[in-house]
Amino acid sequence: MDPAAHEEAGGVDAVGAAVRSRLRGTVIDIAPAFGFTLTFALTHRLGVALTLAFTAGAGAFIHRLVRKEPVVRALGILGFVCVQGALAARTGQATSFFLPHLVLHCAMAVAAPVLILLGWPPLGVMAGLLTGERTAWRRCAVRRRAFARGSLVLFTGNVLMLTVQLPLFLSGQAVALGSVDVFGPLVFALGALLGWRVYLRALGGHRCDAALPAHVGLSANPARPADPVCPTGPVHATDSAHPANPAHTPPTRPPMERTVR
Repeated sequence: MDPAAHEEAGGVDAVGAAVRSRLRGTVIDIAPAFGFTLTFALTHRLGVALTLAFTAGAGAFIHRLVRKEPVVRALGILGFVCVQGALAARTGQATSFFLPHLVLHCAMAVAAPVLILLGWPPLGVMAGLLTGERTAWRRCAVRRRAFARGSLVLFTGNVLMLTVQLPLFLSGQAVALGSVDVFGPLVFALGALLGWRVYLRALGGHRCDAALPAHVGLSANPARPADPVCPTGPVHATDSAHPANPAHTPPTRPPMERTVR
C-alpha cells in the first residue's frame, strides 16, 4: 500500500475510534445534568438537586481516574459541574445550572463560521489533534474545503440546539431545559461523526502528501520557491526537465557554419 494512503487510512481509523469513544463517554458526561434535572423535577428543591449533581460529578471524576483517562479532562469536567452549581446556588434559579452550556454553544455558533472563513474549520482542527498531523492538512486546498463542509454539519447541530435551549432558558423552564441539555454531548458526538462522513465523501479518492513534515519536498535551491505539497494542476514534463534557474539551463551551441567548396 502507498505510504501516504496507509497513513491517511490510519488517520481515518483514529478519528473514527475517537468519535466512538466519545459516544461511549456521553453517559458519563451527562450524569451530573441528568441527576440534577431528574431530582429537581421530582422534588423542586434546588439544594437537593445540586447535591446529587455534585455527587454524580465526583463519581464521574473517580470513574475516569480508575480508567486511567487524562487527569486534565477529568478535572475539567468536575470543575465545569462546580461552576454550574455555583451559578445556580448564587442566583437561586435552577435554569442557571445550564447557563455555562448555553454560553458555550453560543460561542461555538459564533466562532465556527469565522474559523471556516479563515481557513481553520473546527473539524479539521479536531482531526489534526486526534491524528497527530496537527495543521499539516491546511497545506492541501482539497482537504481544507472538505473539512469546511464537514464543519458545517457541526455548526448546524449547534444552532439547532440553541434554537431549542434559548426559549426554554428565557421562559425559566428548568426541567425542559435540562431534558434538552442532556442530549447536548450526544448531538455534538453525532455531529462530529456525520461531519467526518461528509468530509470523506467530499474528499473522494483524493490523495496528497499533506501529512508530510513541512521540510519535505523543499527545493535545494534557496532562490527557487518550494513546490506546493498538493498541486492543483498538471505538471508538465518540460517543467521538470528544464528548471527555472538559469544556472541549470544547458548552454546553447553556436550554429554550424556551412563550408563552401
